[in-house]
Amino acid sequence: MKQQQQRTVVLYPSPGMGHLITMVELGKLIHLRLRLPVTILIASPPFNLGNPTPYINAIESSDLGISFHYLPQPLDFSHQDHNAQHHELLVFKFLNACNPHVKDKLELISKSSTILAIVVDFFCVASISVAAANLGSPVYVYFTSPAGALASCLYHNELHRRSDVSFRHLNVDLHIPGIPPLPSRDMPLPMLDREDTYFCLLESSSQMCRAQGIILNTFDALEPRALQAISDGLCTPNGSTPPLHTIGPVITAEKKMDSDAECLNWLDSQPDRSVVFLCFGSLGRFSVDQLAEIADGLERSGQGFLWVVRGPARGPGPALASEDPDLEALLPRGFLERTHGKGLVVKSWAPQVRVLSHEAVGGFVTHCGWNSVLESIIAGVPMVAWPLYAEQRINRVLLVKEMGLAIAVQEGTDGLVGAAEVERCVRLLLESEEGSALRERAAEARDAGAAVVREGGSSWAGLARLADEWVVRAGTTKGS
Repeated sequence: MKQQQQRTVVLYPSPGMGHLITMVELGKLIHLRLRLPVTILIASPPFNLGNPTPYINAIESSDLGISFHYLPQPLDFSHQDHNAQHHELLVFKFLNACNPHVKDKLELISKSSTILAIVVDFFCVASISVAAANLGSPVYVYFTSPAGALASCLYHNELHRRSDVSFRHLNVDLHIPGIPPLPSRDMPLPMLDREDTYFCLLESSSQMCRAQGIILNTFDALEPRALQAISDGLCTPNGSTPPLHTIGPVITAEKKMDSDAECLNWLDSQPDRSVVFLCFGSLGRFSVDQLAEIADGLERSGQGFLWVVRGPARGPGPALASEDPDLEALLPRGFLERTHGKGLVVKSWAPQVRVLSHEAVGGFVTHCGWNSVLESIIAGVPMVAWPLYAEQRINRVLLVKEMGLAIAVQEGTDGLVGAAEVERCVRLLLESEEGSALRERAAEARDAGAAVVREGGSSWAGLARLADEWVVRAGTTKGS
């Protein structure tokens, strides 16, 4: 009798750290909660989006039922593409060039395993046709941003149809179903002008609608309006919308490291809710002038702070990950000495989940990356929204106007956020009645987020329904 093949779920993340880590964390959930083996395809680009190797090595050494398959470098991806204006375009071009290798890997995996489902990142949606045409396996998109950003992504085709003016020059509020009015200039930076990246994103939003379903790292109580509008088809008036599966909040379970001790020990010495934490993601970096304004504002505020500083990127091109900074050279002279004890500056990285959950932290100045936002929500910490790239300006609108969990920084006409604005935001968050109201709403969101991932909660049930769908479909296909 022929031996029954083992089953697996294949995940294909984008190489950006924020995308890759949350996809792997989804894989851990699928394995630990659903008892299904997971195979993850890793595409390693020849440009720096952060180093995932230590994180992946830790997963591999943990003896979970997760295996990693590395895709070969595509020979037709030219280094000349590194001159692209936006890193999103680099990622699209690189992943499209990887598609033949994705096909080969999927065919190899299918020889020893029944692929129950293939889950791809938004940037990998061009692989949907590769997977569907060759294997017949159902393909799902894991959308790593909020439902409000998904609403704007799906509605992009309708906005494109209605006007031939670029978002940069439209100068109106966009009325997208399910989210507050969105200034046209708050659309993601690569979408402001009708150039290559704009059309890649437009095509990807169309391709996403061909998926079997869209998996979202959010939860029903956090974004009910956006989820309802998408499910009702309001964001795709001329097409269909795949079923939505909310399974969040999915956040990283950080492994304790010796290097964490400095900032955590320092936080232990600070009063409760007296410290503002500033961290701007793996690609977040500022000019020396902006760093000086932040430093001045923090010093003038008189509040405690823990600040993660990344070095400016070197050379032209898009904002890619940078080397460790020289703090003495980057920050104003004497700043570190004058603020010693009141503040702490660390290089490049801090254990964000543990920092946010520390009782000393009373606020979070964030770039509005969705992983960071969810980590702040789960910790019950209110935010100052300072978006830098990707869909983060949309996230700011959602956080401030829809969820009431953040205040927004105001940029000057030169694009800089001045020291006085930094001081205002920090003081408001830690000292004012408005900050107290934000903290109360953050605590309510924290409790709601904790409830949905418990057994019987909406996100727990959403993941279970996905597993049932995969298993039933595999059984039906086998018997047909």
